[in-house]
Amino acid sequence: MSVSVDTKAGVPQVLAGRLHDPAYRGFASDNYAGAHPEIIEAVQAANEGHVTAYGEDVYSAALQEVIQSHLGTTATAYPVFNGTGANVLALQALLPRWGAVICAATAHINTDENGAPERIGGIKLLPIPTPDGKLTPELIDAEAWGWGDEHRAQPLVVSITQTTELGTCYTPEEIQRIAEHVHAKGMKLHLDGARLANAAAHLGLPLQAFTTDVGVDVLSFGGTKNGLLFGEAVIWLNPQSDPGMSYLRKMNMQLASKMRFVSAQLVALLTDGLWLRSASHANEMAQRLSEGISAINGVSLTQATQSNGVFAVLPPGAAAKVRESFRFYDWDQARGEVRWMCSWDTTETDVQSLVAAVEDAVGSPASQRNV
Repeated sequence: MSVSVDTKAGVPQVLAGRLHDPAYRGFASDNYAGAHPEIIEAVQAANEGHVTAYGEDVYSAALQEVIQSHLGTTATAYPVFNGTGANVLALQALLPRWGAVICAATAHINTDENGAPERIGGIKLLPIPTPDGKLTPELIDAEAWGWGDEHRAQPLVVSITQTTELGTCYTPEEIQRIAEHVHAKGMKLHLDGARLANAAAHLGLPLQAFTTDVGVDVLSFGGTKNGLLFGEAVIWLNPQSDPGMSYLRKMNMQLASKMRFVSAQLVALLTDGLWLRSASHANEMAQRLSEGISAINGVSLTQATQSNGVFAVLPPGAAAKVRESFRFYDWDQARGEVRWMCSWDTTETDVQSLVAAVEDAVGSPASQRNV
């Protein structure tokens, strides 16, 4: 593309094309991928004419029907702008001012939301270290205590992530065991489902089978990581306990005036299987990457590849060499652990190129290259 500078204003002016290289590929995050063409079409279709604002539109009404077809007739969806907003809103709705949330130490709400649950939501987090990002009833009990003690924030909610920040996936039985355990203590269960579609693809199950049916109370449903331009939803699965989500959403600055554009995207994602096709493809590419990487001498996987993320330890200096071709994040820099994420538009060629770059950086040929 070409850019000129207006000498009077000093502002770059785009003359043609894009500001980015559309051929560039990366493995840093599934957020790096663009929006799926079917999502763009849905936004364009929703764009003509005037439509009632603030969620009183036909797209938002249609979204409720679509959500209930996936999560049961008691489910109610509240579209929001982003994942952090969804998590803060969901947790705030579940808790009194003195409440606390038990979560894994690696949970997004604890490590990647800049204190938003605590600073914006006024919520105390009680993080628990885990080897694989997954909580268990036994781990939860390390912080599930102190009820009635005014000196301690009251642990009233457990938040789990599906799939976890380490790419691992809870089984329905594991979630049900957690739900029964926390409900018996008078607590609620929140599920951060930023990559819920990837979990469904891995489990081979419908969404309801490991959410509504196993006792999840509130769900943060992710769309951006699975092909949306923007937009997520808080889904209330237990309507009897709804504390006034409509009011809280507005107070938390998550009420879109032109909500039709968020709702239309979610409707398109959840209709005709787009959500599952996209997530399944991302998972498949991660599995191919995992197989290729694990065949390289000197490289070791640190987590089971159960979604669209691959975690591995590289020899010293190797990550920097690979980054000459691909961007990705360090997960644990001290031990040389990195994370590679695949997305709905990752190709087999992308995977093969990354495996080759790692092999070259490590200087140890793979025992096989059929990835």
